[in-house]
Amino acid sequence: MRSLEILVVDDDDADAFMISEALESSETQTTVNRVSDGREALDYLRRVAPYGDAHRPDLILLDLNMPRMDGRETLAAIKTDDRLKAIPVVILTTSGADQDIAASYQHRANAYVTKPFTLDDFETTVRTIDRFYREVAVLPPGD
Repeated sequence: MRSLEILVVDDDDADAFMISEALESSETQTTVNRVSDGREALDYLRRVAPYGDAHRPDLILLDLNMPRMDGRETLAAIKTDDRLKAIPVVILTTSGADQDIAASYQHRANAYVTKPFTLDDFETTVRTIDRFYREVAVLPPGD
C-alpha cells in the first residue's frame, strides 16, 4: 500500500481533528495537512507564502461551508486551474442539500460525502475514503 498526502480544508476544528485522527491511525503512513478556508487552500496548493514548501496533495477533503471563501468557490477555482485540476477532491460536508450535491459534481468534484453524526461512523467514513484512494484508485502523478 502506498502512503498518501491529504489536504483537509475545513474550518471546524473538531471535524478537522477527527479527520486527522482517523487518517493518521491507518496502517500505512498518511500525511495530513489542514487549512481552514478556501483562500488558505489555494495559497497552499499554489505554494504562496507561508506555504512555499508545501507538497502537492494526493487528495483534497473539502468542506463546503467555510468563511472567507467557501468550498463551492474553492472547488471551482481548483478545477479550473490547469496545475491543480487533476488532484482528486472529495466534498466532505454536513450538507445533504440537492443543490449542493449537484453544484459540486457540476464543478467536477470526484465524490460527495455527507459527514455522519456519530464518531464511529465519521471515522469509518474517513477511513473508507482513505482506503479507496490508497488501495483502489489510480492517482495522477505528483509534481
